[in-house]
Amino acid sequence: MKIFSAAQIRACDAYTIYTEPIASIHLMERAAGKCMDWLLPNYPKETPFIILCGQGNNGGDGLAITRMLHKEGYSVKAFLLQISNSLSPDCKLNLERLEHVAPHLITTVSAGTFITDVPNDVVIIDAILGTGLSRPVQGWLADFIYEVNELPNEKIAIDIPSGMPADSIPHAQSAIVKVHHTLSFQFFKRAFLHSETGIFSGGIHILDIGLNSTFIHATHTHFYITDSDTIKAIYKPRNPFSHKGTYGSALLIGGSHGKMGAVVLATKAALHIGAGLATALVPACGYTVIQTAIPEAMCLTSGTDYITDIKGWETMKAVGIGIGLGTDAATAKAFELFLDTYKQPLVIDADAINLLSHHPDLLNKVPAHSILTPHPKEFTRLFGESINTMQQVEHARMQSIRYNIFIVLKGHYTVVITPEGECWYNINGNAGMATGGAGDVLTGILTGLLAQGYTPHDAVLMGVY
Repeated sequence: MKIFSAAQIRACDAYTIYTEPIASIHLMERAAGKCMDWLLPNYPKETPFIILCGQGNNGGDGLAITRMLHKEGYSVKAFLLQISNSLSPDCKLNLERLEHVAPHLITTVSAGTFITDVPNDVVIIDAILGTGLSRPVQGWLADFIYEVNELPNEKIAIDIPSGMPADSIPHAQSAIVKVHHTLSFQFFKRAFLHSETGIFSGGIHILDIGLNSTFIHATHTHFYITDSDTIKAIYKPRNPFSHKGTYGSALLIGGSHGKMGAVVLATKAALHIGAGLATALVPACGYTVIQTAIPEAMCLTSGTDYITDIKGWETMKAVGIGIGLGTDAATAKAFELFLDTYKQPLVIDADAINLLSHHPDLLNKVPAHSILTPHPKEFTRLFGESINTMQQVEHARMQSIRYNIFIVLKGHYTVVITPEGECWYNINGNAGMATGGAGDVLTGILTGLLAQGYTPHDAVLMGVY
């Protein structure tokens, strides 16, 4: 699924209006109807609503929803905020339609006025500002948004929470309506997918409002959502007459004294994802651990408490390195010698990433299309500080292109960045995964998929998903 910028979305709207053809007011009516399709099954008839409307097209959506909720028998009231001196044409038309049906449902809120004493059972719908926002909200409207955020009521944003820019991260004190749900038209906005702004969005519900599919298909973007259709196109069904030799051999290199669990988790994951064979290369102190915890895996040893020589990779289809590895000088030297020789795509995680940050010249030796899987702090140690998470993704894009590698920037919405600079946001994780060992499992999954013959591009998208 593509992620479009606010400008691309406006162009898609305009193209749809021109080619369908459909009047802009009718497209707004369609969008409001899709919101109703979500609201009606989620809120019983006795639910009262307050709809906060701006004077642009987002406010027009809110006025149309007010009219539709009233028609369905809901108790609803629209508050039209006087933000500027004029209404957009479609907002004005929807105001006239609502005034014709039920003028008592509209209250004008003048500058300097706030809404207070809202009963807790009232659901507040935010339709103040849309994706056309070009600067931070200031003055009375900012104070109004802060007051709304203090209310304990359930809140729903139409298309995007008011005050949130679609394509950037604002400063930390910016006025943004914090909602429980966002009903987003047709596309995710990038701001939903970053921690600084995503916390305001609540649950994201994408509503298909019938924007032109030809435009969507033909318009280029660097940003995508990894969805089930993406994965179904990648997945290779297994041949029922296959055998373990069909699915390759994976080598997991890591472990040091006190850190053997990481290799256990990674090796188990490589086997669980379907690698035909798996071998763990660990220091001698981990031999019994591996042979006991993973009897189906093979074990090689190097060194006593940490790895001093990287071997056994010559017959392997895929290699993952770094889990629990440690950063001892002898291990660093072995890693450098390994990079001098190994030329296939690698999975590089944890302490192997830390070794690269200690010895940045080694980045030039990392094989093309290798997969690096840093969490944000590991990324910072390797490539430097970023102002915010969106800038960090942009920084990762530059580094992926520069070094011809894949970067998996781990987080709530993990981002896969390709050597071509594409960014694939994964949205199907949850906060339960924020625990030690999850990254080790990912390393094993990625290595296991490479062992089975998946390309690095397909392995990294599928493995993260």
